[in-house]
Order: sequence, then structure tokens, then C-alpha cells
Amino acid sequence: MRSRATSGPDSAESAPLGDRTPSLWRPLRTPTFRNLLIADVMSDIGTFMQTVGAAWLMVSLGAGPMYVALTQTASALPFFVFALPAGAIGDIVDRRRLILYTEFWMVGVATVLAVATIMGLVSPWLLLVLTFALSAGDAIETPTWRAVLPEMVKKEDLAAASALNGIEFNFARAVGPALAGVIIAVAGVGAAFALNVVSFAGVIVLVARWKRPVRRRTTPPETLAGATVAALRYVRFSPSIRVLILRSGLTMFFASALLALMPSVAKSISDSPTGYGILLVRHPLGLFRRGRGPWRADDAAGTCTVV
Repeated sequence: MRSRATSGPDSAESAPLGDRTPSLWRPLRTPTFRNLLIADVMSDIGTFMQTVGAAWLMVSLGAGPMYVALTQTASALPFFVFALPAGAIGDIVDRRRLILYTEFWMVGVATVLAVATIMGLVSPWLLLVLTFALSAGDAIETPTWRAVLPEMVKKEDLAAASALNGIEFNFARAVGPALAGVIIAVAGVGAAFALNVVSFAGVIVLVARWKRPVRRRTTPPETLAGATVAALRYVRFSPSIRVLILRSGLTMFFASALLALMPSVAKSISDSPTGYGILLVRHPLGLFRRGRGPWRADDAAGTCTVV
């Protein structure tokens, strides 16, 4: 998952630590948010297990570095293609239904991938197609997940809820790859894919039971084209947003090369998937340490300088 209810991997850094520490755990008093946060941990762990499994399976199929790198492309490209219209759709249709539909889509794709892998039917191109389809569901769902967060907690708890979501996401990103490495080494890639299918269950059940408040519209509903144009206009006239997008894009452009080729490097060093999982664990642990430690580099030098 889907980075879903999360506000991003670094959301725990969105406010000074001292300002939010007293109320950091207060959003957990809200049953809906607490239960979904727990379900998100399990689902996100399953997602990172699937990511490790897909990359390792591509290497194990004997595909060259180009195919291995395309696995990363298949995971990231849907966010570039669908994120903008998905955000617009989330403002038009019922958000709860949209989340459920995308969850069922991802369960279906994940099930096909797991069955095909266990039966030995996966080829490099089939793996790329299914990885793209799975990530497409995540890309369509993610903006809506972030938009429903204010509906689950009180306004004064929103910053703390975002911080908890960031902590949850990085925790899953640390545990998922390591767990996937062990499971793949013991039971094979198919087992990791099968566990990812199971990890969707908690979120689906909770969202299906969620009694979302009915909000009456006071204006005519937007169209997809109108909402997309409005979003582009907002970015156009928001210098800070443009700078953030540019900085994030440049950072990920260069960082993605490391993530894309890491499976090939790990395979050349060791035939064990456990080593690859451990390599992926180091990044989220660094983010967690930087966001929760007593001293942060961006406090001393400024965020832009550190980036």
C-alpha cells in the first residue's frame, strides 16, 4: 500500500519535535484512525514484501539489468501518469467507494501474480505488466487516502496523525524488506506474494465498515477536466509548491538509479535474498533516525542545503 493514509515517508518531520510530542499519541484515541493505522502497518509491510519479491524474481529469471531497472519503472510510472487525475477523481466521487474499488483491484492483481509465480508461469514481461497494474491501483488510491485523514481525526490532532502515519510508513519500510528476504529464502517468492494478498484484508474490512460522514454539497459537482485544470492552476500560482515538486523530482531522479539497480548488485554479491532485504532496510532506518533523533542535520544547515 500503498503509501496510502500516510502523508509521505518524511511526514514525521513536518513540525518541530517539541511542538507535537505532548499530543503525538492522542489521535490513537480515535478508534477509526487507530484501527486503520494498525491495518496500514500490515498492508504496507505486505507491499514492501511484494516490491522485494518482484525485484528478486526478475533477477532470478535471468533477466538483464535493463529488465531489473524496468521493475522499478513499472512501480513508479503509474504515480506519474495517474496521480493528477486520481486526485481530481477523489474530489468528485465517494472517497470510501473509491478506496474499496482500488483495494479490490489490487487484491485481484496481487492474487494473479502470486498464483502465476507459484505455478512457475511468470515471465519478465508478465511480471512487469502485473507490477504496473498493481502500482496503478496504488497510484489512484493514494491521493484519496491522504484526503480522508482530516475526516478521521480532529483538526487539532491532524499534525500528530500525520506524524504517526509517517512513523508507520517508515516502520513498514524497514520491516517489510527484511521479512521478505527471510520468507523468500525459506519458502520462495510465491510465499511473499501470497502474504501480500492477505495483507489487504484488514484495510478492506475496516473501510467497508467505516461510517463516513455524509457531506452535503453546496456547489455543483466538479468534472474531471475542471478539477485537473484547477489543480494545475494552483501549482502554477504557488511558488513554494513548484519548488517542492522540482526539488523532490531532482532528488528522486538520481536516487531511483540506486534502487533500480540494487537487486542486480545484491545478486552479484550474494545469492541470498536476505542480503538484498537488509540493504533496503538501511534507508528507512536512516529516515526514522533523522526524523526522531535529538539532533537533525536540517535543523543546523537548512533543509535545502541538506538536500
